[in-house]
Amino acid sequence: MSKHVLVVDDSKTIRNLVAFVLKSEGFKVTTAEDGLDAIEKLYNIEAVDLIVSDVNMPRMDGFTFIKNIRAQDAYKDIPIIVLSTEGQEDDIQTGISLGANLYMVKPAQPEKMVRNIKMLLG
Repeated sequence: MSKHVLVVDDSKTIRNLVAFVLKSEGFKVTTAEDGLDAIEKLYNIEAVDLIVSDVNMPRMDGFTFIKNIRAQDAYKDIPIIVLSTEGQEDDIQTGISLGANLYMVKPAQPEKMVRNIKMLLG
């Protein structure tokens, strides 16, 4: 059974690129355009094994989304990778302190992203 990854990014180009890379590696992928969309999708789809999320998004940003997810028992253990253009040390610290397992700065190399996802999924 293939692992299911939720990709959250307000850029359709980034969503499609990440989804393409992950699907070509055999992952099942669901995409969402911001944190609110992602929460709706989490409630309405079968289990998600890992989340890749941007930070800067409309309606609900990535940090608020992570905080929301980590507060819920059903989702508190899902590995989360932040994929963001925000690469300042305080952004990285915020992401990790809110519960992200890994923080990657865009543009991320597809091979490195896949390697990190596989590592987090064990």
